[in-house]
Parts: sequence; structure tokens; C-alpha cells
Amino acid sequence: MSPTVLIVEDDRRIAALVAKNLEASGFKTVSVFRGDEAEQAVSKHAPSLVVLDVMLPGVDGLEVLRRLRRRHATPVLLLTARNTETDKVLGFEIGADDYLTKPFGTRELVARVRALLRRSSGATVGDEQILRRGELEIDGARRRVTLKNQEVEVTTLEFDLLAFLAARPGRVFSREALMDQVWGEGRVVDERSIDSLVSRLRRKLEPEPSSPRYLQTVWGAGYRFNEHPDSEGGGEDP
Repeated sequence: MSPTVLIVEDDRRIAALVAKNLEASGFKTVSVFRGDEAEQAVSKHAPSLVVLDVMLPGVDGLEVLRRLRRRHATPVLLLTARNTETDKVLGFEIGADDYLTKPFGTRELVARVRALLRRSSGATVGDEQILRRGELEIDGARRRVTLKNQEVEVTTLEFDLLAFLAARPGRVFSREALMDQVWGEGRVVDERSIDSLVSRLRRKLEPEPSSPRYLQTVWGAGYRFNEHPDSEGGGEDP
């Protein structure tokens, strides 16, 4: 079955162009043109990915993203005409998985969609499909995270970062190395995007995010997964 992509874009010309190119590449598409239609469309169509414009009438794209992240971990590719660092970091902080700045090439958009879907459906934890770290369990085949036997909703990028570090406990990785691992060579993000991912994961996993038990900061070097997560946290917020 072909993956369904939900396009949330108020410019109908751009929405039609995006839909045409995605459908030519084998995807099904559904388009809505207002932010306040997006959440209902996600519930109705259960898309594999959402292409979301930031500048929308009614409810803007960042607010749409906030609402989606309360209930859904569906990968989201942001489209933005604003190229400032603050907007990009805010998008990742809220829960975006990737972004494209307008104007963009349709080939690049299709490539980004394919890459996000590939990451969201593939195992990343290596030969050991289920990792158990203290009360935390990471299932690579199902891309599922549970904490104290309760499932934790994580996005594609959050899962990739957590699984990569948890598979290598105690090893310290620089932000640069983690960006290469999570976004790949074609990334357009900066180091603050990794900080945003870590902060989001801490809010979901840590009883005390200011004293993290799992994802720890190594000042001046980067991040590591605690080798002894059953002990008291010892890392610090970035």
C-alpha cells in the first residue's frame, strides 16, 4: 500500500504542485488549506507523513504542530518562507522532523519525504532489536519506546537519537556526530537542533529533566547515554 502524505498548504498552486510530484513518485496525497483543518485530517486519513506550511490562515503551522504533537508522532516536514535561525530552532523544539525553506525544488521535497519515511519505518538499533536500559525499553523493529511498561510517544528523530545513544551507553558523541547520525549528510540543521531533541526526550523520559537519568550532557564534548540508568541522574541540561 502506498504511503499517504497529508499536505497542509494555503497556496493551492503550491499544494497542487507538491501533490502532483508526490503522486508521480508513488505516494497518495490528501490536501487541506487551513491550519484548523489539519488535525481532523490526520485523525481521518492517518497519513504516514505531514507536509506542513508554517504560514497558514486560521491557525498557523507552528500551532498546528503543537496540537499534533499532543496526540501524534507522525513525521512532519515543515515548509517555511522564513529562514531565520530562531524559526528553525522553534520548529524543531515543538517537534518538527525536517524543514524546507521556500522556494524549494520539488525533487528535494520528494527526497526529504522519502528519507523521513525510510527512517520512520526502519530499525536503527542494530543487531539487538530490543534494548533494555533500566526501566526503559527500545524496540527497534516496532520503533516503540516504553518506560515502566508504559508506551512513550516519540517522533522519528527522537527515536533515532535515543536508539543510537542507548545502543552505545557511556560513549560520548559530539553534536556534530549526532547531527550526521540523525539527519544524514544532506542536513541543513545546526547544533541547537540536537539540543532541542535532547530537551524534548528529557521531558518525556526523565522524572527530573534537570538531573537526567538517561541522556546526559558532557560539557564541552556532547551527549552520552548513562551506563547505569538505575542510579541517580548526574547529567545537566544543555
